Amino acid sequence: MTEIIVADDQIEVLDMLIRSLQSDTRSVQAFSTAREALVYLKQHPDQIGLVVLDLDFGPDEPDGLEILPHMLEAVPDLPVIMLTGQGTIDTAVAALRLGATDFIEKDFYLEDKIELSVKKLDRVYRALRENAQLKAEVRDLDRENQFYRDEFGKRYQIIGNSSKFRQILQQAQTVAPIPRPVLIAGEPGTGKELVAAAIHYGGRRKDRPFVKVNCSALADQLLQSELFGHEKGAYTGATRARPGKFEAASGGTIFLDEIGNTAPEFQQNVLRAIEYGEIQRVGSAMPISLADVRVIAATNADLETEIAEGRFRQDLYDRLRFEVLRLPPLRERREDIPPLADYFVAQIVNEVPGLQKRDFSDAAMEHLMAYRWPGNVRELKFAVERAACVARGSAIEPGDLPPEVAQHAPASPGLDNGFEAQVRSFELGLLRRILSEVSWNQREAAEQLELSYDQFRHLYRKYELNREKP
Repeated sequence: MTEIIVADDQIEVLDMLIRSLQSDTRSVQAFSTAREALVYLKQHPDQIGLVVLDLDFGPDEPDGLEILPHMLEAVPDLPVIMLTGQGTIDTAVAALRLGATDFIEKDFYLEDKIELSVKKLDRVYRALRENAQLKAEVRDLDRENQFYRDEFGKRYQIIGNSSKFRQILQQAQTVAPIPRPVLIAGEPGTGKELVAAAIHYGGRRKDRPFVKVNCSALADQLLQSELFGHEKGAYTGATRARPGKFEAASGGTIFLDEIGNTAPEFQQNVLRAIEYGEIQRVGSAMPISLADVRVIAATNADLETEIAEGRFRQDLYDRLRFEVLRLPPLRERREDIPPLADYFVAQIVNEVPGLQKRDFSDAAMEHLMAYRWPGNVRELKFAVERAACVARGSAIEPGDLPPEVAQHAPASPGLDNGFEAQVRSFELGLLRRILSEVSWNQREAAEQLELSYDQFRHLYRKYELNREKP
């Protein structure tokens, strides 16, 4: 409180109040009427931290109870201590109901009472200042969290105009608001994490955590501890209890990448989390209830084959496949390669100071379009970033691309590649197209091509198409 108003019609009381309240950190303004005090308060509302107001100012002046509401109207939440020489319980109650902070009777101990009341107010002020500071910090944290959420969202920007990828995004948009598990299948590097993020940020959980766990990166015991947490002493080195990723994802989404490479015990614990909404920390016998965590899982394995061979639980698969999104490999959506390449170039130019932005020459783009991209979008990103950094001409040329891409010659419409190469290219393209149309059902593909199943299987093995299956 930087300035205090005191108002009393007794000069000796005013002198005592000034003497008691004046200090190096606060000044006192004294008035003999409540009206004068109110005028000053209205002129300096931001400077006043406390008012000490007498109840009775004589027959020709309004009393303190009449002026008090006007003071609080001018400065809401203003602390006001009421003084009276003839206090009654009814008067005290009336003052407090009107908004007074304290009610003190004038007697021999008035100075001590004022000092005690001001000390209490100082403590209240300190608490209020700390509270205001905490609120400001919370607002700053909210702004910071929003910034990071926005930046995180930008990181998951999805580029793709092909019909296949638009269909995937439409699926993601449809399932985003539905609080059920989602399974995303696709080869490594096809963008499974991006699609999981699109589902998370497209629903009501967008302001809650998006927690990622790479299930193939940790040994089974460490994975159990990472996901479900552990108690102190659960294993060697567990010096304290630690919550897991499931608890960290409270109210949000947990993304379990490469779930097809996990052990049956781990799968059982994930099933329990989905089915019953509870987990159990490693080393604990007590279950912990989860607060609304959505599970999105991803795999590059053929889970139906894994189930048939006893490596993946059928019941977990049934729970995860409420909605299944199958991401096409980059070779099946080549029309997305140019916009993706341009986007990755723009990104690396923004990240590397002084790096010049160059477009791809027609020849370089032909090489990008012709390459098979076994590593999919992830491999394309690496190749494009490398080319942008090593290029020295006015455009990115084939020689700037990684050797495996630069040496992969674009297909020629002529017969320069020879009869066998042309036949191989035609057969492979036809097989890929038909398989894509029938969702990789081999028997249907054989029927479409009017081949026996054995003839089709021979071609399927010849061109190692099992490696391309989504």
